[in-house]
Amino acid sequence: MYDFRPSNPADKAALYADLLAAARALVAGEEDAVANMANIAALLWQLLPDLNWAGFYRLAGDELVLGPFQGKPACIRIPLGKGVCGRAAASGETQCVRDVAAFPGHIACDAASASEIVVPIRHEGRLIGVLDLDSPLLARFDEADVMGLETLCDALAPALSRQGRLLEP
Repeated sequence: MYDFRPSNPADKAALYADLLAAARALVAGEEDAVANMANIAALLWQLLPDLNWAGFYRLAGDELVLGPFQGKPACIRIPLGKGVCGRAAASGETQCVRDVAAFPGHIACDAASASEIVVPIRHEGRLIGVLDLDSPLLARFDEADVMGLETLCDALAPALSRQGRLLEP
């Protein structure tokens, strides 16, 4: 059984350091990418405040396909370039959206979502998917979240791409 608790949840740098250490412990020795995504989604849901959705979309051909997540049921397939997730995947750049209502082409899976952050995940130069976090609070995510989540995704990319046949078309 795992029971992770951040040392100082008010300090985002410390929170992300604790989150990364916990995530590394969860994926250590596990070869299945889907199992690793499931545990990381659950960990993010547990440790990050003010989320209403946390999970992954996996790249399959020219679209993103829903992966392991925590929260309400979600959109299953997202074309590259569409919505916040599709734009992050197509551009290769993290999308930090303070107000999803102001984002052109936002795909609303949960009407309660007010802000969103999506981080592309690459392994060995190839996109394998995205990490998507939604919040019911406007401007929930900031530069500290961008840095912390990009570091997390970079560090975990090998564990999230194992058994690559699960992530490829």
